[in-house]
Amino acid sequence: MSAMKIAIIGAGKVGSALAILLSERGYTVSGVASKSLASAAKLASRVKAPAFEKPEEAAQKADIVFITTPDREIENVSRHISERGGVAPGRIVAHTSGAHSSGFLAGVREKGGLAVSIHPLQSFADVEAAMGNLPGSYFALEGDREAMPPAEQLVSDLKGKSFYIEAGDKALYHAAACIASNYLVSLIHLSTGLYEKFGLSRKEAYMALLPLIQGTISNIEKVGPVEALTGPVARGDSSTIEGHLPALAGVGGEEEALYRTLGSYTVRVALEKGSIDSDQAENLLKLFGGLSS
Repeated sequence: MSAMKIAIIGAGKVGSALAILLSERGYTVSGVASKSLASAAKLASRVKAPAFEKPEEAAQKADIVFITTPDREIENVSRHISERGGVAPGRIVAHTSGAHSSGFLAGVREKGGLAVSIHPLQSFADVEAAMGNLPGSYFALEGDREAMPPAEQLVSDLKGKSFYIEAGDKALYHAAACIASNYLVSLIHLSTGLYEKFGLSRKEAYMALLPLIQGTISNIEKVGPVEALTGPVARGDSSTIEGHLPALAGVGGEEEALYRTLGSYTVRVALEKGSIDSDQAENLLKLFGGLSS
């Protein structure tokens, strides 16, 4: 059981999930604040903590202050609590943004506090989903060295795993996460939309494609993304791709362009796998680039 006290500033999905899970694991929630006092009070009642209208008051008795507001508000909230007595020497202030470094925590270090970014590499649809997804997730840690042991312990108590990144790598780290999560959603939206063109509803298309998607994820889990690659590019099957391109062109230029871009990248994966040779790769790249082979 942990003796650490945490404060939550921002009672949204991530802040609520952290407060509830950490409370269950022995942490004391010393205060909750949010843009709306009603939302702060709702979370506070669930974790048996006081709710505050002023974020600096929620922070004052905590060992670790979590700023779990939207990214655009982190810097202002951090500056606000720093200037109004919410940050003391040795107090850890953390944000959970994937895109921003610990340097986004304005004023914390000037007041003797420790700044750290603790980002769960996970997506959350709602509070209950967040509570289910956080355990077992990886967390990227970046910030002051002295803040790392408590941050590591907190992640461990959440049954997560931690790794470290440098502040200058946050943008690339977050872009990669967006590709793996957000753009996967967009790709599935694209593919189900294409199935609508021959009469299936989007829901029917999703249900039809879901076993394929799940099977692909399972293959990636078992053998990694390179060895999991199948399909016409992996086989060097130019004739099949030649049939895809005009069909997609009939749907729209954006769909065809995206297919060509993804196909060109997939050629690199197939080469790494060793399932095609350099001549096949050259022919495929010419095809995806709109050039005759």
